[in-house]
Amino acid sequence: MKTDSQGESPMRIPQLLRGGFRPFFLGGALWALIVLVLWVAVLSVGLELPSHLDPLAWHRHEMLFGYLGAVIGGFLLTAIPNWTGRPPMAGAPLAGLALLWLTARLALLFSATLGAPLAIGLDIGFLAVLAVIAAREVIAARNRNFPIVIAVSLFAFATALDHAEALGLAVPAGLGWRLGFAIVLVLITLIGGRIIPAFTRNWLTSQGKTEHLPPQANRFDIATIAATVIALLAWAAVPYAPYAGALLLIAGILQAARLARWAGHRVVREPLVLILHASYAWLPLGLLLLGGSIFLGQIPVSAALHALSAGAMASMTLAVMTRATRGHTGRPLAADLSTRAIYILVTLGAALRVAAPLLPIDYMRAIEIAGAAWGGAFVLFVLAYGPMLIGPRPDGKP
Repeated sequence: MKTDSQGESPMRIPQLLRGGFRPFFLGGALWALIVLVLWVAVLSVGLELPSHLDPLAWHRHEMLFGYLGAVIGGFLLTAIPNWTGRPPMAGAPLAGLALLWLTARLALLFSATLGAPLAIGLDIGFLAVLAVIAAREVIAARNRNFPIVIAVSLFAFATALDHAEALGLAVPAGLGWRLGFAIVLVLITLIGGRIIPAFTRNWLTSQGKTEHLPPQANRFDIATIAATVIALLAWAAVPYAPYAGALLLIAGILQAARLARWAGHRVVREPLVLILHASYAWLPLGLLLLGGSIFLGQIPVSAALHALSAGAMASMTLAVMTRATRGHTGRPLAADLSTRAIYILVTLGAALRVAAPLLPIDYMRAIEIAGAAWGGAFVLFVLAYGPMLIGPRPDGKP
């Protein structure tokens, strides 16, 4: 009988533990909802969180390193076997890693009682273990994706910096979360630059539209990636420096031009591909807003940050999670009504949150509406995709 890399028969492994995307996509989506609900309760009724972190720091940390840490884990553990040809992590080892992530989340939430050192150790430990696992697999296969492993390692370092600041250590204010923010955006730049033009070409070709396809990556893409990395690192280090603002504006313009080359206007009939273009569009917009906020006081920094987080990060992760879940559970790569609703709600929620300071309604009411739409996208993901993630494939395969 065929066994996986841990020596377990696939038929004996619970469905939820047969692939990294299953526990981490579902767990991440559920945690994003919990964090959102608790944050709204803090703002609306003054809820006091049992964490050693202040409410804003906890909310920011958990959305960035908690939710996105889970999605990155699920993506990596699913993509690495495709990159390397090596067996995927499943069964007990996957359960242990997922449990480490969950324990870290709960420990940080209740760290005022459990103690900060334990929570911090678990939190950094999850990302460190994930980086080690990814490095082991990539090195063993001599695969070219080692830069992504480096990015995950730096993400763990950014987590440590964020905790160090919260403990009062000599860390520049905000450096940890800004560095983590920058790393996620670089990952979107790298991975989005691979999958968006590739999926666009595939769909257009399948429709017989073989002219004016998205070009293969070239020196322009390399220059755009380099400019984005430099701009984001400059912003992470000196967020109010004029030269950081200029670099962000340059990166935003280059990213907009890069996206335009991928022929997104030709895939409006295919939601699974269109959402990737729409998600990526938040990246140049956010970079331009962030750069502009350094020079123009009329542009709120919060609008720029939410364009990049509630916009680029949330919509891109939902786009990848829906597509990957359908593909890896044997479902058709087609967006049903619930999937299209997920895309509409997350986009609407992000747009309302970015525009909240400018809307002719009460600011808190605008945030509540934006949060309801954004949170609704994750509720729908859990309801529609949760059964796929915990249930068997319809084709009966392991």
